[in-house]
Amino acid sequence: MAKDFYGELQLGILGGGQLGRMLIQEAINYNVNVHVLDPDKNAPCRKLCNRFECGSLSDFDTVYNFGKELDMITIEIEKVNVDALEKLEDEGVLVYPQSRVIRLIQDKGMQKQFFKQNDIPTAPFQLISSKENLYESTIALPYIQKLRRDGYDGKGVKRINGVHDIEEAFTQPSLVEELVDFEKEIAVIVARNDRGDVSTFPLVEMEFNPEANLVEFLISPSILPFEIQTQAEDIARKIAGDLQIVGLLAVEMFLTKEGQILVNELAPRPHNSGHQTIEGNITSQFAQHLRAIFNLPLGSTAARSTAVMINLLGEAKYEGLAKYDGVEEVLAVDGVFVHLYGKKYTKPFRKMGHVCIINDDRETAVKNARWVQETLKVKA
Repeated sequence: MAKDFYGELQLGILGGGQLGRMLIQEAINYNVNVHVLDPDKNAPCRKLCNRFECGSLSDFDTVYNFGKELDMITIEIEKVNVDALEKLEDEGVLVYPQSRVIRLIQDKGMQKQFFKQNDIPTAPFQLISSKENLYESTIALPYIQKLRRDGYDGKGVKRINGVHDIEEAFTQPSLVEELVDFEKEIAVIVARNDRGDVSTFPLVEMEFNPEANLVEFLISPSILPFEIQTQAEDIARKIAGDLQIVGLLAVEMFLTKEGQILVNELAPRPHNSGHQTIEGNITSQFAQHLRAIFNLPLGSTAARSTAVMINLLGEAKYEGLAKYDGVEEVLAVDGVFVHLYGKKYTKPFRKMGHVCIINDDRETAVKNARWVQETLKVKA
C-alpha cells in the first residue's frame, strides 16, 4: 500500500471463525487494527479483534455499514454479500480478494465455466437448472452432483449412482460432473499481490474423512514426481493470473490414475490445506495472505521440514460443551503443535482445531501423526 499503514490500517474481516482467528494472530505482528463481522456472538474471533460486530454476512446493509469506515476488507468465508462489497469498492474501500473474484467463486457453475474458458483442466460437466434435467444429463452415470451455491465442507455434494438416486437429488440449480477415478487429492495454495508477484506453496497430499467428506490428514511437501508437482503449481499460477486475484487462492485438484491433474474447486482465502504452513514453512499461509493484500513482497514458501496436519473433528457421538482428551499425551511428543479454535460447543465432525506434526524424517512424521489421530479426541 502507498501509505505507511503500520498501526494505522483499519482491516475488516468478513467471518469470525478459525481462519479469521489465525489471520488476526498474524496481523498482530503488523500492528493492524482488525474489525470482524460474524453472525455468531460466540465466534472464535470475538475476543481477539479490536472490534467485533455480530451480524449477517449476507445482508447488504450490515456488510456495507460494517465496511464503510474501513480501509480494507478481506474474507474468511465466501458466503458474503458481494453487492455491498462492490459498492464499498466504488467508494474507495480496498476489497481483497476483489468482489468480482468472490462472485465468480461463490457459484460453482461459474467456476467450471471459467475453467473451460481459460483452458484449465477439469472434469467434464453440465449445468442443471432443476432435478428433472438430471434425467436428460449428457454426463454418464454414475456422476457427482454439486449445488452451484452455498456448498462447503463436504455439504452440497451428492453421488448419483443410477436413475433410482435422482429422486433424492438436489432440486436447486446445480452442476453434474463426471466421476473422477482419482489416485490422490492434492492442493496448491498460491498468492498474488497487486504488483503481480505470484508465489506458490509446495504441493500437498490430502486424505478425506469418508463420512464427513472433510480433510482429516494432510502431508507436506508432496513426494509425487517432480513433473506432477511442477504441473500443479503451474496450473495454480495460471489461475491466479487469469483471475488477477489479490490475496490467497487455494486450488484443490485430483490426480487421476493416468497421471492427469484436474482442478476440482477454488477457495479465495486461507484454507484448510494450508494450516501446516504455520510450523512447516518459512512463511505461513496467513502471513502470505496479509503480505499479498497489503501489497508487500511475498515471503519464502520453502518447507522447513516434513509437516503433517490433522483436523480435530468432533467425535461422531458427542454434542455439547467441548472436552479434549489426550492433549497432554500428544504435547509430550517433540514436534507436535496443537491449535484449538476456541469453539465452546462440539458436535459430530465440527472442526474444533488442528494439530501439526513436524519431523525431518517423513516416516516418523506420518507415524507420529497417526498416533496423534488415535490419541487426541474431541468429546463432550
